[in-house]
Amino acid sequence: NLIFLIFSIFFYFYSVWFTPTPYGLFCVFLSLNLIRAEIRHCFCVAGQNVGEERIVGGYAPVPHSIKYIVSIQTLERKHFCGGFLINKHWVVTAAHCNIGVKNMMIVGGDYSLSIYEGTEQEILPHILVPHPSYNKITNNCDIMLIKLRAPFYLNSYVSITLLPRQGAPIAEGRLCRVSGWGYTNPSGGPIPSTLRTVMLPIVSTEKCNSSESFSGNITENMLCAGYSLGGKDACQGDSGGPLVCDGRVYGVVSWGKGCADAQFPGVYTAVSKFRRWIDNTIFSYYSRCNKN
Repeated sequence: NLIFLIFSIFFYFYSVWFTPTPYGLFCVFLSLNLIRAEIRHCFCVAGQNVGEERIVGGYAPVPHSIKYIVSIQTLERKHFCGGFLINKHWVVTAAHCNIGVKNMMIVGGDYSLSIYEGTEQEILPHILVPHPSYNKITNNCDIMLIKLRAPFYLNSYVSITLLPRQGAPIAEGRLCRVSGWGYTNPSGGPIPSTLRTVMLPIVSTEKCNSSESFSGNITENMLCAGYSLGGKDACQGDSGGPLVCDGRVYGVVSWGKGCADAQFPGVYTAVSKFRRWIDNTIFSYYSRCNKN
C-alpha cells in the first residue's frame, strides 16, 4: 500500500510537469483521487477508519448477519436506542429508552442507518411496558417490553432471538457479543451509520462491585462485561441492545461510567432475572385480548 501511495504521488507530479493537455488534467484528477484513497486506507486501524469508529473497539459484522437487533428511532428517524426481537410482536429494550409510545418507531432489518437498503421494516409501538420496579436513580430493573402495533415479517433480514431460562447463570470470563449503532467514546460525535459489534468477557459481580470499580452499586439484577485493560465496550446509543452469550440474550445494555474504561466495565440488565416477568407480561396481554 505504501508503494502504491508513492507511485500515485509520482504519477501526480509527472502529469503536472510533462502532460499539460486535457489528458494530463485527467491524469492529475485521477492521481489525486488515488492519493486520497491510499492515505485513507493507510490510516485504517483494525477495520476502523480514524474518527469513524462505532462500538468501542468493535468491527462491522457481515451485513444483516445480526437479524434480531432493532433500531429504536424518533419519528424523525433519529436512532437513540437499540433493542431486540423476541417474537414478531414483541421487542425488549432498556426502560431508560422510554420516550413515550407516541414518540418512537421500531426499525428491523437495518444495517446502515444512512442508506435505504430495501430490507428495513418500520413499525410503530402499541404499548410500552417498563418493569414496574425500574429505578431511574439506581438503574435497577432497567428493562422494558414493547408491544408492536403490527408484527414484523420474519425473513432473511429480520429474525427473533432466544432468552435464557429464569435464573440461569453466566460464567465469569464467558465471551459474549454486544452490538449497536452507538458512539465509540464518551465525547460522543455523530451516530455511526453502520452496525458494529464486539466480543466482551463477563466480569464477576464481586469484581464489578469492588471499591476499585462500582463500589456496591451493582445489584443482583445486573451483570458486567468488559476487558481488564479496557478498550472495548458498548457506549451511548447502544442502550437497550443485546448482550448475547451462547446464542441467548443474557444482557440488555444499561449503564456505565464512560466507555471502555479499564476500571469500569459496562453494566447490563441481567435478562435471566426477568425471564418470568417477560413471559407473564406477554401471556397476560394475550389473555386479556382473548377475553375481549
